[in-house]
Amino acid sequence: MITELGHFALILAFMIAIIQMVVPLIGAHKRWPGWMAVAEPAAQAQFLFTAFSFGALMWAFVTSDFSLQLVTLNSHSAKPMLYKISGTWGNHEGSMLLWVLIVSLFGAAASVFGDGLPPTLKARVLAVQAAIGVAFFGFILFTSNPFLRLVNPPFDGQDLNPLLQDPGLAFHPPFLYLGYVGLSMAFSFAVAALIEGRVDAAWGRWVRPWTLAAWIFLTIGIALGSWWAYYELGWGGFWFWDPVENASFMPWLLSAALLHSAIVVEKRESLKSWTILLAILAFGFSLIGTFIVRSGLLTSVHAFANDPERGVVILMILAVFTGGALMLFALRAQALEARGVFSMVSRESGLVANNLLLAVSCFVIFVGTLWPVVAEMAFDRKLSVGAPFFNAAFPPFAVALGVLMPVGALLPWKRARLGRTLWSLRYAAALAVALAGLAWAMQGDHSLLGPIGVLLGAWILSGSVVDLWTRVGRRSGRLERLLRLPRADWGKAVAHGGFGVTLFAIAGLTAWQQEDIRVAEIDVPYQVGPYQLVLTGVEDGQGPNYFSSMGVVEVSRNGQSVATLRPEKRVYPVAQMPTTEAAIDFRFTRDLYVVLGDPQEGGGFTIRTYIKPFANWIWGGCLLMALGGALSLSDRRFRVAAGARKARPQGVPAE
Repeated sequence: MITELGHFALILAFMIAIIQMVVPLIGAHKRWPGWMAVAEPAAQAQFLFTAFSFGALMWAFVTSDFSLQLVTLNSHSAKPMLYKISGTWGNHEGSMLLWVLIVSLFGAAASVFGDGLPPTLKARVLAVQAAIGVAFFGFILFTSNPFLRLVNPPFDGQDLNPLLQDPGLAFHPPFLYLGYVGLSMAFSFAVAALIEGRVDAAWGRWVRPWTLAAWIFLTIGIALGSWWAYYELGWGGFWFWDPVENASFMPWLLSAALLHSAIVVEKRESLKSWTILLAILAFGFSLIGTFIVRSGLLTSVHAFANDPERGVVILMILAVFTGGALMLFALRAQALEARGVFSMVSRESGLVANNLLLAVSCFVIFVGTLWPVVAEMAFDRKLSVGAPFFNAAFPPFAVALGVLMPVGALLPWKRARLGRTLWSLRYAAALAVALAGLAWAMQGDHSLLGPIGVLLGAWILSGSVVDLWTRVGRRSGRLERLLRLPRADWGKAVAHGGFGVTLFAIAGLTAWQQEDIRVAEIDVPYQVGPYQLVLTGVEDGQGPNYFSSMGVVEVSRNGQSVATLRPEKRVYPVAQMPTTEAAIDFRFTRDLYVVLGDPQEGGGFTIRTYIKPFANWIWGGCLLMALGGALSLSDRRFRVAAGARKARPQGVPAE
């Protein structure tokens, strides 16, 4: 009964979305307040019905209702409860329902928190957001219905993909989707502004919190996915430049560029056309990611790889929304006249350089990701573009961005003196060079990668500290004024610092990690770096829905016990699929990473051992970036409210 109600609620949400798409748009054009007012209750009702539908599907998974086809294909009665719940979105149909739930969530949030918006703009924003919902409601109901019943339900299900039965993958998709789909709100603001023919400082103020929220969730989602790949897949890496990884990274780059360009719109009313274009492209790349995951076009461990017919429908949605928005942009671009002017050396110029680096790096990744498909279709050639290409093509942009970041943050608006800004960073530069020299002297080889990572990380971190310190002036009581700075200033410093930490950690891990692969005999010690390891035995075990072979590895250093590690190989009998569970001794400055391989004919087991310096700093830096974004977002809400109060007496802007 609950399942049928969930299906019915989904249909009602679809119908409400159609009303929300059409009525407020007509009302805004005709200036009919009653018709425009329909948008708010419609957005909230759409979200409530979609949430009920999603809850009904989750209830079917929790109760193991195998009369539902989706539950049969993606669950099992012996599966732990966490993975029964996450099985709701661990498949194509359920994840699309989560997709449209988040679309409606952002629309409802805009209806609640958008009181300061001009009525016509608010109506158009909610109408465009509803149009996105209509497209995906239709896609779900007509091609990917999660509520299909089986005539003869089986006794038990076929289980969820074992790779997805992990806490990291339970939380990774919701955060990633909140970021992916959250960019739809920036898209809606951009299209609504193009329809209205007006982009000003107030628009920049309104669009930034939504973009920032999406960027925060996307940062956390990408970090969780990278962490899962690191400890779950057993290959010892954190980023493979997989097509689906790239599909999430490209919107992250564009949304970061959008955040910075919106600052220029808000402060100086410049870069209007560019900011609108970034808002369209950021959501467009989110749709491209959705297409890549579900079309089967590119092979990936993350992909659903559904039938190409569904991929064609998503491609049509991508063409309609992105193509239509770009056509509207071409028609309206001349009306988006920039007012603020600035010199070649200014904060505006620094933000332009930031945007160019982020956008071009995104384009490079896009070309590398899709080039094998283009080469096969156009030239009938089988090509593989993998990690070596991306590792050579992307780092120069990251290095340039890291060098520019502290300088751009300190440059004044409109006109600046580069020499004065660089002089204020002299101590930061000296510290970064000294630490890089120390790293060069201490490392065992002559690789530049590690010292460059130290140089960039220290430069960005110390530059963030200088940025905060210069904001409090030269008068007495600087520490007190530092603590009372706006949260947006602290948020910027923390986010930039987190980027520096991540750059340093990636460079340090890549340059200084140690790897050992061998056949380990039982009770025969072997040395990896400063550690002595002994495989004392391999034990057979059983989990709630799997069988395992677990190695016991004793680790010591200079005769002192360090850790006992238990790497596993699991077999899930229902899914008939093995998985590798690495054992990791997490420490502040390094991870000791052990993977159990197959038994060998002559005795012993294959063992892979890695010493990974500063591995956890990668995800720590990502969390710092997200924390910085959250600090800025908490401050921005007050500033948006203040701006709304000032703007309210001005009435409805002219078209």
